[in-house]
Amino acid sequence: MPPTQDLLQEAGHSTHESEFFNPVPKGYQPGKHKYVVVFGTVLSGLGKGIFSSSLAKLLKDKGLTIAPIKMEGYLNIDSGTLSPYRHGEVFVLDDGLETDMDLGTYERLLDQNLTRDNYTTSGQIFKRVLEKERHGGYLGRDVQMIPHVTGEVKYMLRELAMKQDADVVFIEVGGTVGDHENAFYIEALRQLAFEEGEGSVCYVALTYVIEPPALGEQKTKAAQLGLKKLLEAGVQPNIIAARAKNPVEQGAKEKVAMFSNVPMNRVFSMHDRDSVYTITESLRSEGMDREVLTMLNLHGRVDANHEDQAREEWRSFVRKVVADRKHKVKIGLTGKYAQLRDAYASIEKAVEHCGAHLNAKVEIDWIDTTLMKPDDAAATLKQYNGVIVPGGFGHRGTESKIACVQYCRENNLPYLGICLGFQMAVIDYARNVVGLKDAGSTEFDPNSPDPVIDILPEQKKIEGLGGNMRLGGKDVLIKKDSLAEMLFADEIDKKTSQIRARFRHRFEVDPKYINVLEQHGLVFSGRHPEQPIMQVLELPDHPYFIGGQFHPELTSRPIHPQPMFMGLVAAAIQHANPDLAPEKISTRWLRPQKPKAPASPAAS
Repeated sequence: MPPTQDLLQEAGHSTHESEFFNPVPKGYQPGKHKYVVVFGTVLSGLGKGIFSSSLAKLLKDKGLTIAPIKMEGYLNIDSGTLSPYRHGEVFVLDDGLETDMDLGTYERLLDQNLTRDNYTTSGQIFKRVLEKERHGGYLGRDVQMIPHVTGEVKYMLRELAMKQDADVVFIEVGGTVGDHENAFYIEALRQLAFEEGEGSVCYVALTYVIEPPALGEQKTKAAQLGLKKLLEAGVQPNIIAARAKNPVEQGAKEKVAMFSNVPMNRVFSMHDRDSVYTITESLRSEGMDREVLTMLNLHGRVDANHEDQAREEWRSFVRKVVADRKHKVKIGLTGKYAQLRDAYASIEKAVEHCGAHLNAKVEIDWIDTTLMKPDDAAATLKQYNGVIVPGGFGHRGTESKIACVQYCRENNLPYLGICLGFQMAVIDYARNVVGLKDAGSTEFDPNSPDPVIDILPEQKKIEGLGGNMRLGGKDVLIKKDSLAEMLFADEIDKKTSQIRARFRHRFEVDPKYINVLEQHGLVFSGRHPEQPIMQVLELPDHPYFIGGQFHPELTSRPIHPQPMFMGLVAAAIQHANPDLAPEKISTRWLRPQKPKAPASPAAS
């Protein structure tokens, strides 16, 4: 049990130590670390993650060290077993934790890797409390929601601040104020401000100003009631960010200010915008970052030179995002969650980043392979300039995915296979090139006569589903003179020829089939540095055909787009414009074209 310090006992010397339980990490310095807390009111889905990460980016651009944390109310230990239909994609961190998709938003906008310390759930909090109780950590006290569970929340936040040496910890409370499962978080954060003292915590309430189409005017009653819920919990917001379809009008701001006790200059419009990447500049122009700096006494920590450089870098990217694009391409994404775009949020963002950098308007069509027959692959895909087969689990739609891979391979259509898409490419090649007609995966057919895809050896004795796959960042050894080496030229460690990639899988290429696949022309250009685990494949005579057992979309950033996606979009532009010279697209991301053989002399 870590040593604890009763801050409140110092303030009120007559209190008995058992009345308050305030665990504080050893060495913690009150006042050194500041906290910004973002609550959501009225309804969920307001964009707390986008708003919070945009505001956090503004402060990071000023040279401050930022440590975000998402606090979820559900009892799951992590997001690994949650259905994509309920919570969108599972975002895997470099240290292997399976998290909410909002962590992807933070990583992309802040351009920094997060860890398991940047994410928690009610399940994690309760687990920590119960484990401490079993080990006698509470010294005979009766363990209660207050002070022990709330104390654990505060301990976790302070520990995060120390571990990451944060100037500011950004806390996003999942869900909506008033949800029962979030009540202890709100209480803990109320206590945090009291204990840390004035100028240490800034509460930001994200609310919603309704604009019913039939009325044609903005209504604030829902916002008033939502903010009242926060006030009833003992939290006085310092800043209001009002979501709305259109810019929030002065009269609406006045009502929100009046019923929340927040000055007018701290009520900001967070209306819909054409691009989420413009939000940071909008918040800056309205002065929200200055208000936060003033409240937290942080003006003295600002690095003006760093801010100027970061701001210009971001503006340059945003100019590319909002500009008219020179090229237009269509990419088909073939998956079984096609009806839910959030299931592939990081893929969509990765393509978006690449489109901006390559001056291309990329249209993604979502193709549901559970509804498509394998024989329909050619008719379905002939309209596209590139195809992505993403990750997934289960047998539904797999034969259609294999048919899509075959069409791309045989028709020189640019292809990117991700995780399961990598495995589908192996199965297609084994069946239709090597001649193993019954090749398959033991995930779909345990009795497959040629299981070219099989479960990882270390996975065979594991029971249960939570957090036990091959997860997180792993090193990948890249083959010399390969397409992968060309794509990852800026990321490869020159001493080891390795890159870092994020994984989430149980199955792999069966090592018994590697030689026969390679003998027939399939190139495994990325593999585990020490074990026979194949991690990148490619076809040397194809314009662009590559797959990764990992998830490249998880490491794409606006300023630093992911190389495999850059290669795909560049190849798609070339596919859409076959007569366009490579230098008009990007020689950096296109495989050098082989010189055409000279025409044979005419027969005399």
